[in-house]
Amino acid sequence: MSILNILRYPDPRLHTIAKPVAVFDERLKQLVADMAETMYEAPGVGLAASQVDAHIQLVIIDVTETKDALQVFINPEIIWASAELQVYDEGCLSVPGIYDGVERHAEVKVRALDLQGQPFEVAADGLLAVCIQHEMDHLLGKVFVEYLSPLKRNRIKAKMVKEIRGLEREAALRAQGRRF
Repeated sequence: MSILNILRYPDPRLHTIAKPVAVFDERLKQLVADMAETMYEAPGVGLAASQVDAHIQLVIIDVTETKDALQVFINPEIIWASAELQVYDEGCLSVPGIYDGVERHAEVKVRALDLQGQPFEVAADGLLAVCIQHEMDHLLGKVFVEYLSPLKRNRIKAKMVKEIRGLEREAALRAQGRRF
């Protein structure tokens, strides 16, 4: 297993629409294992393949405190959503350090495939429902900050660009053997 690089907003690759998974092989299982290691290390409760530059319809989630109940959703689709909405403070591994309220369906029912390609359904509420909707947005090329006002979104974008430039400068100095 290995830690994967998580794309950071506003990377344009985050807006790529994911393609359905057609092949259920060892490469897919390895990607899931690597994504799980990456998500737990980050730490996070969900990760979409799009966030690690693998643009397939694959989402992993573990909302437990013990981090021992990984759920894998392949080619997920929401087949029912409640009329009731809720606002939940969301964050994202692709937008580190930023949290804001996003309105989503309070309950959802999802149909997906498991790692063997077998269909299953899950009814979710609370954090799991929010996480499912958030991660499925990634598969559609959408990042949670797009639900925020243009002013907030632009401030977040400017902050992320500044942070990315700082990280790139640090990496360049390290490559030159300089201390900072």
